[in-house]
Amino acid sequence: MNIKLVLAALISVAVLSCKSEKKTEKNTNESVVVAEKQPFFKISLAQWSLNEAIRSGEMDPLDFAEKAHEMGFEGIEYVSQLYTPLMETYKNDQVALDSILPKMKAKSEEFEVKNVLIMVDGEGNLAAASESERNQAVEDHKKWVDAAKYLGCHAIRVNLIGAADKEIWKTSAIDGLGKLADYGATQNIEVTVENHGGYSSNAALLMEVINTIDKENCGTLPDFGNFCIERKNGEMWDAPCVKEYDKYKGIEEMMPKALAVSAKTYDFNEAGEETSMDFTKILQIVKDAGYTGFIGVEYEGENHTPEEGILLTKELLIKTAQNLK
Repeated sequence: MNIKLVLAALISVAVLSCKSEKKTEKNTNESVVVAEKQPFFKISLAQWSLNEAIRSGEMDPLDFAEKAHEMGFEGIEYVSQLYTPLMETYKNDQVALDSILPKMKAKSEEFEVKNVLIMVDGEGNLAAASESERNQAVEDHKKWVDAAKYLGCHAIRVNLIGAADKEIWKTSAIDGLGKLADYGATQNIEVTVENHGGYSSNAALLMEVINTIDKENCGTLPDFGNFCIERKNGEMWDAPCVKEYDKYKGIEEMMPKALAVSAKTYDFNEAGEETSMDFTKILQIVKDAGYTGFIGVEYEGENHTPEEGILLTKELLIKTAQNLK
């Protein structure tokens, strides 16, 4: 299969919404309806897939809902840091959100996409060794819990990076994340943790934290990538990974408490398959766990435009799901 032809076909139909039926023509020109097997999940678009265009100023973050609609998505996942430059033009965060959130909500309603969650970055370390630092991080995250409620999202996604010592990290994470989950419960918002570097990418250790907190609204967001637990020279980001947690084992361990799922992709072969992971194996794990919520498309590759990578990921999710047992 020629991947350029696949992309051309995908882009040509991206403006159409997903449909459960398609028409085919018999030789007699009689139209018949052939039911397609529907995925066991819904598909959302993670805003991070478009981060380069947004950060460069090429795309307004407030146009995200329209872009997702044009590409045929039924849900969207916001990224808080992509609104930071806009928020900094206001005198404080609350004034900024009071102005920006109504615009975001209006856009989602205009283009008929579901607001799924907000990925929260840059609001402090919930697992910091210092209790005062943890408590401040909890306070700084609360405005995004409120924002999620206003937008009609079901959850926020947080990072769980903090103390360097494993045992101190675990104790600190239980405290900080637990406090934020308590606040989330008052707003009917779920707090999810992504495997996103450091100890949070050690799924077994992360699940010790989640299971100890043991709250219905506190769970995980398994990402198909992001299982690097150690990078060169001890760097957290932007350095080669020298130690990685087994992604299939990690996803399986995280799925019992999964409240959201992220389909990370990097590159594709000529057949449209992801080259660094087995999508069939991963989606079978997700399906066997009984998950039926949104799976977010998050393309982070370099060999395709963001639009191409997004559509290839979406098509791969649908095709793989239709072939599962």
